[in-house]
Amino acid sequence: MTCVSEYSPQLHALGFRTTSQRMTILHVLRHAGGHLSPKQVYDLACREMPSLTEPTIYRTLEFLAENGLVLAAHVGNGKIVYELSNGNHHHLICRNCGRSLEIEHAPLQKLYRQLESSTGYKLDSSHVTFFGLCPGCQ
Repeated sequence: MTCVSEYSPQLHALGFRTTSQRMTILHVLRHAGGHLSPKQVYDLACREMPSLTEPTIYRTLEFLAENGLVLAAHVGNGKIVYELSNGNHHHLICRNCGRSLEIEHAPLQKLYRQLESSTGYKLDSSHVTFFGLCPGCQ
């Protein structure tokens, strides 16, 4: 399946156009195999579409995250990385070496329900980043 055939229907269902910029960024994230900073997305996307600008990358990543196609993850020090939204998961990040580990959402579902029940909030973000020291750095 191509990126256009996979993501174009999702964009159209949300009422948005399929643009070459959106498709290029989705293609980069799909084939990255991990989390990318906006700068990394820019560098890779410019190989496919040299006319892209950094502001376009930032705006498009924000648009894709707001509309659920991309997940923005805060990884400390004010840095955000992006990945495709492929189901709910969370991250453990080592404060020393930066190693990252994905963890499933299932163990946290009860906590999410308790937070909603006790606060009255309806949680609309299903991503949490935990920081600590990995076994190698302890």
